[in-house]
Amino acid sequence: MEKLRENQIYTGTVEGYSSEGLGIVRLDGAVVFVPGAVRGETVDLKITKVMKTAAAGKIVKIHAPSPERAEPECPYYGRCGGCDFQHLTYPEELRAKRQRVQDAITRLGGSAVEVEEILGAKDPTHYRNKSQYPVGADGAIGFFRERSHQVVAVEGCLIQRPEADRTAEAVRAWMRRYKISAYDETTGKGLVRHVYVRVNRAGESLCCLVVNGRGVPREPELAALVRVAAPGTVGVLINSNTRKGNVVLGERYRTVWGQDYLMDTLRGLTFKLSVPSFYQVNPAQTEVLYGKALEFAALTGTETVLDLYCGIGTITLCMAGSARRVIGAEIVPEAIRDAEENAARNGIENADFFCGDAADVAARLEGEGLRPDVVTVDPPRKGLAPQVIASIAAMGPERVVYVSCDPATLGRDVKLFAQTGYALTRACAVDMFPGTRHVETVALLARQAAAGAARS
Repeated sequence: MEKLRENQIYTGTVEGYSSEGLGIVRLDGAVVFVPGAVRGETVDLKITKVMKTAAAGKIVKIHAPSPERAEPECPYYGRCGGCDFQHLTYPEELRAKRQRVQDAITRLGGSAVEVEEILGAKDPTHYRNKSQYPVGADGAIGFFRERSHQVVAVEGCLIQRPEADRTAEAVRAWMRRYKISAYDETTGKGLVRHVYVRVNRAGESLCCLVVNGRGVPREPELAALVRVAAPGTVGVLINSNTRKGNVVLGERYRTVWGQDYLMDTLRGLTFKLSVPSFYQVNPAQTEVLYGKALEFAALTGTETVLDLYCGIGTITLCMAGSARRVIGAEIVPEAIRDAEENAARNGIENADFFCGDAADVAARLEGEGLRPDVVTVDPPRKGLAPQVIASIAAMGPERVVYVSCDPATLGRDVKLFAQTGYALTRACAVDMFPGTRHVETVALLARQAAAGAARS
């Protein structure tokens, strides 16, 4: 096999997509990752980097464009690193995401279960109810370029809510008018680091300015400009983050104007959201996702459900109406307070919440003899720690409903669950993040003895 050479032109056919959304071309047995490629296309590509086991390339000519190739509607696509699939038709994007989940379950999870379907969005645009705009040292407000901390100035984003874009533009105008400095991460100097905006389904918004200090000059003027740009604004906050690093939010908040929370509705329930609370970013698809989780839980009204990583209690409280008792656990104290308030606000009396690390809470409840019928988990991207899986298995639930935002860690955890006697029986992908490579999965793991009895 001849080794690929940088800056040389080669011809190959795109076979599929990587987990990063890149096209895959095989040349003499070597895998080449190519941005902007579409499955089935024959392309001429230039090798831009040769690594030990793979290479990177860029398209210089497409011999025959695929019917699944689309013209990106976003003028920033290719410069901003927020989206990965704007060059694909939406059906092809869904196919790529379903295949990504299938590959993870099969190759990493060792399971023969087929991903039943992928549930796409009715509207794949302007769906994000949470926006985090980094501010560059030069005052640019937008999003990071792929694999960098260079901020690409963006005036309008196809996946953010218009209210959020208008709020970011108001902050940009305020900074220019009053000569407010931007934070420079190389020197640690400057003030404004991020513009953080939440928007609910009614169009109300909450603006939080993340700053390198306790405050900024001209705060009343900031609030006034934001309220003019987004009349549905209910609160303007300052978050203090003086630490170096990539963590967006600091621990101290101060309200400049209005209130420090936002209300939203989901599956007929009302939820209170503070700035740091975890809440799914696509409300329409969240209802689809939770509907599938409820289907997999197969509740009859007699069960006890344990919900780990419960956040502000969204899944917990959605399950409450179909269960005898629900228990939520979350490490963030503010989220637990919100969850308890949300239960009271919605008149739900069969829900209890515990604050603590998922592994610690699961071990404590297992030690106290809790035997839930169903356990639900919705962990962060890193998935479940092995001790969490062990504690869940020790409780002996009939079913585990796993909501995953990362197919790779889901696949890894499916394999670990199999070692404890829980087999994957169903999986469904849900497109929560149209335009990007990210995809959610709802997986059902059943205690093997119970699964065997059900089949017999």
